[in-house]
Amino acid sequence: MSGADPSAQPPRQRSLSTRNIVVLVTAVVVIVAIAALNLIHVPVAILRPGPVTNTLGKVDGKPVIEVQGANTYPTSGSLDFTTVSMAGGPQYPVSVMEWIRAKLDDQAQIDPEDRWFPKGITSQQVQQQNTAEMTNSQQTAEVVAMRAAGVKVPETITVAQLQAGAAAEGRLKQGDTLVKVNGVTVQNLQSVADAMRTVKAGSTVAVTVSRGGKQQQLQVPTAAGDGGRAVFGIAITPKYTFPYQVKVNAGDVGGPSAGTMFTLAIYDLITPGPLTGGKKIAGTGTMSEDGAVGPIGGITQKMQGAKDAGAQFFLAPVSDCSDAKGNIPKGLTVVKVATFNDALTAVKQIGTGKTSGFPSC
Repeated sequence: MSGADPSAQPPRQRSLSTRNIVVLVTAVVVIVAIAALNLIHVPVAILRPGPVTNTLGKVDGKPVIEVQGANTYPTSGSLDFTTVSMAGGPQYPVSVMEWIRAKLDDQAQIDPEDRWFPKGITSQQVQQQNTAEMTNSQQTAEVVAMRAAGVKVPETITVAQLQAGAAAEGRLKQGDTLVKVNGVTVQNLQSVADAMRTVKAGSTVAVTVSRGGKQQQLQVPTAAGDGGRAVFGIAITPKYTFPYQVKVNAGDVGGPSAGTMFTLAIYDLITPGPLTGGKKIAGTGTMSEDGAVGPIGGITQKMQGAKDAGAQFFLAPVSDCSDAKGNIPKGLTVVKVATFNDALTAVKQIGTGKTSGFPSC
């Protein structure tokens, strides 16, 4: 039986060199620093060009605009609505690392967070607001497009809410339909504003409402609102009776800024002849019941997104021209519009070959 070799040396344990220790410690510090930069949030909002969607095309295999119960007509080209990709707020807080990357990105715009998100707002409230604005935008687009095409869309004006301590409290109720105000028959939102224009704040106004299927004549007090004008202290909303159904599938997009492009697309579908003449036209802008094109956010990013998607023409609200000026991408013709009629005229002209001489920012 053989024994252990007395001359054998025990294996030497290898120790880390100073250089290896420095490398290891540095790696750990870097990893911890990167983790910290991703965990620490900065109160900013970062805007970049977002996706572009053709309102005459499809999203996830479904038409963006689908009309049921009425004749539709072939279209061509594209009427793109543009979006902004935004980080910031309660849903997508910006980390220090994201902020650093945005600083190095020419297409990123960095704003104070409270410019876009009121303090204290929750992610659920943001989502609800975006969804409500998109829904209202789509409904208004249907109304304006149908009426522009000569289709009648009756509406009633309903009391949606009474403010706390409203002058009309105890007289008007949520759900009341306004029939007459100050002797004026209520036909739309504007008719209510017109009826109240001559009323002195603090006076009482004759109001006829439909409540529970019966009409009631009321004397409703007013108070002074903004600018001293007479107000009831209520929020009113229109309810429309549509002659046929329009479905809008915008995908995972919220907010009201696609209103103008939705309106153009619906009008194109329900009227003979394609509007665009095969051209690729993009744009943005809210749409109100009276056809006014309203302001939006992120005009610079939306123009860049349109250009990147291949658009040659871009419809921009007049109210956003100051932000657009000096930031228009090369090769993109920007047409400023104040109303739906302005937008429709521009698209028709582009469709027939006119490519210059438009009012621009």
